[in-house]
Amino acid sequence: MRQPLPARPGTHISMLDTPCLILDLDALEHNINYLATYYKDSDCKLRPHVKNHRSPDIAWMQLRAGGTVNGVCASKVSEAAVMVQAGIPQVLIANQVITKAKIDRLCSLCRSADMIVAVDNEQNVHDLDEAAQSHGVNLGIILEIDTNIHRSGIQSTQDAINLARKASQAQGLTFRGIMSHQSIDPSKAGDRNDRQNEAKWTIKHCLDVKDAVENSGFPCEIVSTGETWSYDVARDSIGVTEIQGGSYITKDSSHYFFPEFQQAIKVLGTIVSTPRSKTAIGDIGVKAATLIKGVPEVEGHPNVTVTTLQAEHTLLEDPNEEFKVGDQFQLVVAMQDALVNRWDRYVGIRNNVVERVIEIAARGRHN
Repeated sequence: MRQPLPARPGTHISMLDTPCLILDLDALEHNINYLATYYKDSDCKLRPHVKNHRSPDIAWMQLRAGGTVNGVCASKVSEAAVMVQAGIPQVLIANQVITKAKIDRLCSLCRSADMIVAVDNEQNVHDLDEAAQSHGVNLGIILEIDTNIHRSGIQSTQDAINLARKASQAQGLTFRGIMSHQSIDPSKAGDRNDRQNEAKWTIKHCLDVKDAVENSGFPCEIVSTGETWSYDVARDSIGVTEIQGGSYITKDSSHYFFPEFQQAIKVLGTIVSTPRSKTAIGDIGVKAATLIKGVPEVEGHPNVTVTTLQAEHTLLEDPNEEFKVGDQFQLVVAMQDALVNRWDRYVGIRNNVVERVIEIAARGRHN
């Protein structure tokens, strides 16, 4: 029986203790360079969404590769703070920041970076303005427009115009533009034409609101709309200045329809028991993986099925082959950002050997 070793440079993957979050460095660099090249000579640029990897080191890899706005977006003030502390020059928080404590923390970050936050109601604009003035800082404001997620965001064009006016009149705020999130019906994702038509429809709605806001006298420096699933449509949509691309960075099984991106992130496990024929128990559970968007897949073994993911264990079945205790396997999940938040670090692998360990400094940030 092999004796597992610590995840240190030079360690072969076969000797790693499990479960372990591994990062294929060749695939990671391919994905980064692909989009950097794609947006390099475009008017539209990439704003990497750090919720998908939560690592300042990886964020800097994205910015240094080029094709970006020289800034990132984050989901929360706490995620943004980690990026600002790492020297990232601009962070857009692509959600609303409401409570006084969080608004005060947000304003404090304005002293170290160019901070922008999404809003969708007048009271929030008032509170942000009051806090920014109290802190003696200027905070960027971007309007979130609801397109098709129906989560948060401004519901009508007139409301967007009114909110742009209020933000423009505020003394502690600078109106920067508009943004929107989009999602796609999974049934349309696999067909390129369906996917692109859905993207065009949702992005057009955002651009229509942008035109109305600008025609009312409020220029939109930033039009931030589009995600990984619409990265190609967003680039060629006149008026879009940036996309909030996140999932492309390491990919997951829900983005199977993009062969141009490579699977970079996996959870390495070990078979610990074979209680029945063609059945195995692995040492990866939901504490180390996630069931959001569906059960994981087994990398390189399409016939192996994950039938159960318990707290500490995986139940695997293969109708054709027998499993062996001690064998390793790799799970690919359907939602990478939920997976990453369970781990403290990536074990970076190249040619099956550990090259570097990357801290996930923004993991576990729930506020």
